[in-house]
Amino acid sequence: MTIYNFSAGPAVLPKAVLEKAQSELLDYKGSGMSVMELSHRSSWFEDIIKDAENLLRELMAIPDNYKVLFLQGGASLQFTMVPLNLAQGKKALYVSTGSWAKKAISAAKALDNVEVEVIAACENDNFNYIPELPKEVDPSAAYVHITTNNTIEGTAFQTIPDYGDVPIVADMSSNILANDYKVEDFGVIYAGAQKNIGPAGLTVVIIREDLIGDAKIAAPMLDYKIQADNNSLYNTPPTFAIYMAKLVFEWVKEQGGVAGITKKDQEKAGRLYDAIDNSDMFQSPVAKDARSITNIPFVTGDADLDKKFNAEALAAGFENLKGHRSVGGMRASLYNAFPAEGVEALVDFMAKFEQENGGK
Repeated sequence: MTIYNFSAGPAVLPKAVLEKAQSELLDYKGSGMSVMELSHRSSWFEDIIKDAENLLRELMAIPDNYKVLFLQGGASLQFTMVPLNLAQGKKALYVSTGSWAKKAISAAKALDNVEVEVIAACENDNFNYIPELPKEVDPSAAYVHITTNNTIEGTAFQTIPDYGDVPIVADMSSNILANDYKVEDFGVIYAGAQKNIGPAGLTVVIIREDLIGDAKIAAPMLDYKIQADNNSLYNTPPTFAIYMAKLVFEWVKEQGGVAGITKKDQEKAGRLYDAIDNSDMFQSPVAKDARSITNIPFVTGDADLDKKFNAEALAAGFENLKGHRSVGGMRASLYNAFPAEGVEALVDFMAKFEQENGGK
């Protein structure tokens, strides 16, 4: 039986990447050592991290005045690092579009010398759309924080707001390398790796140089300037995760880069959305103009029927389709490495389930 992994994260990795890692696992390029055993000060690893950064810069067209950092702690640590580095003694503006945005807001509020203001929210409607943003914001604000793709709720920003000199900070964990956003439209982009970049344990931060260095931070590990000055090697970085990220970046380049991957992602998502929209049983809870092409929730409207679908889908080899516990229903996470044939198999299964359970 073929297994299709719809996990929201840690998520599916390209088979070619896993095979490449397997082939080099015991002996990396004649070193006689596994990648997991290489010193982070060795020439082998120096080449790995440099190649990873250069590939990411190429794929995302990252301008020269941005630093690329390979850090630890997940995107959740960035919920604190961003305001700590950028907003001490200032106002930080947030858009609340889902569970992860709420956690980012909560983390910023926990800092005594940061004033937090939520400028738009949609929680009253179960986060099923992207709220209208104000046309202008306080020009003295440190930044406006958005979550470009809401993994749990299945919504995404289709356009990025522009507030002039007030930089946009984005949690791009679930749709980095899967969209046509321009890096120069952001002051900071951060992303946990375990969805479109590689295994859990690595966090990528892309930050404009003029936003680094103003804050006084007692904890060196949380200081962007120290991390940037040390080229992400202030302490031992997640070496194997960075190596895997490099392999994924190589794979993305082979797929036609971000543009090529995005086109494939749009086709996969379009196929599933068409099946949902043309069904008499399944519905999307998300406003059409806010739909994510990465995380696609759907429901039957009947909790018992959802439960039956999830059980039968799991038995048929569709792993991790059950919706997040806060939302329910089903959720298909179609990250870059998820195969198109998996979407076709799911669509066929949905049609069969609908026919067998009272659908037309």
